[in-house]
Amino acid sequence: MKTILQIFLWLVSIGLAFMIYKSVNGPIEFNKVKQERFTKVIASLKDIRNSQEAYKTVNGRYAKDFNSLIKFVDTGKYIITQQRDSSYLEYDKHFGIDMLKEVKIVDTLGFVSVKDSLFKKDTRYKSMMNVPYAKNNEQFEMKSGIVEKGGYKAPVFEVLISKDIVLHDQPKELLARENAQINVDEVNGSVIKVGSMTEVSTSGNWPSIYDKRNDQ
Repeated sequence: MKTILQIFLWLVSIGLAFMIYKSVNGPIEFNKVKQERFTKVIASLKDIRNSQEAYKTVNGRYAKDFNSLIKFVDTGKYIITQQRDSSYLEYDKHFGIDMLKEVKIVDTLGFVSVKDSLFKKDTRYKSMMNVPYAKNNEQFEMKSGIVEKGGYKAPVFEVLISKDIVLHDQPKELLARENAQINVDEVNGSVIKVGSMTEVSTSGNWPSIYDKRNDQ
């Protein structure tokens, strides 16, 4: 009986030790996984944002879907222009003499490929709609439209993905805590996103530390 009791106590001790280890190490491992995955997701969101900004420069609005956006990156071109001052004489009926008129002239110098400008030889833009680490090949949700601010109508867009999809295989209690984040050093809320459908903004909801990671 004494031996059985000792074995039982050893098993209890091992179980308690494992639980303590898990409670301490679990959040550490979760944060490592989270930061690695969020870095990749945010890199994709930046690619989408850069592509959308290029699309707006050429078309005056944002793309409504990924098919249109990818096709644009693949075939679109920027117009390179140069602005210069010029002047000419024009007869003024009021004064009865020729008056000097100053104008701005915009010259078209050429065209630059959007694909080469944004991605060079990299073809990752063709799959930028796919969410990194997603279990079921989920894609980012993207919307675009027009908002009116102070009597001015401005094009807007928003791209987002739920943290639940990015961290689908992580402990539920830690994921629930992550979705409730309110911290200047964290991605707050339950989604990772860039842009807004209610504000004229192309900012992301991530802290600057992720910008530094992506630049390394």
